[in-house]
Amino acid sequence: MDSKKMKTTKKKIKMIVEKTDTGFSAYSDKYPIYTTGKTIPELIGNALEAASLYFEEEGLAITHENLKFEIDFKQFFQYYKVINAKQLAHKIGMNPTLLSQYVQGRKKPSEAQTLKILTGIHQIGQELSEINLIYNR
Repeated sequence: MDSKKMKTTKKKIKMIVEKTDTGFSAYSDKYPIYTTGKTIPELIGNALEAASLYFEEEGLAITHENLKFEIDFKQFFQYYKVINAKQLAHKIGMNPTLLSQYVQGRKKPSEAQTLKILTGIHQIGQELSEINLIYNR
């Protein structure tokens, strides 16, 4: 963009994430924004760049806060194999068989169940980010 100043925006851009043979792809269901990446962090960076390029003509600055990534349960648990669905179910007070059915794509969770699962995953992430491991030299 020339000498015009970029404006910040509160637009929320939903990016649908899918696992591919070579990594991941993401696309917006509302805007013509598509990208790929070998890893999730690479995909997120590429999505930010792609969205920024698309909205550049409108003079809008896009940040990570504008992007919202969504992935289905099955693909999420396939990628994040370190999360044990059975243990997560126990931690959040959900029937392990029911969560397993969501993970396998046999059932689709309600919005309330999705929020409960996502809250549990975020809680685990928060706990892990606050832990330091002890090591001996």
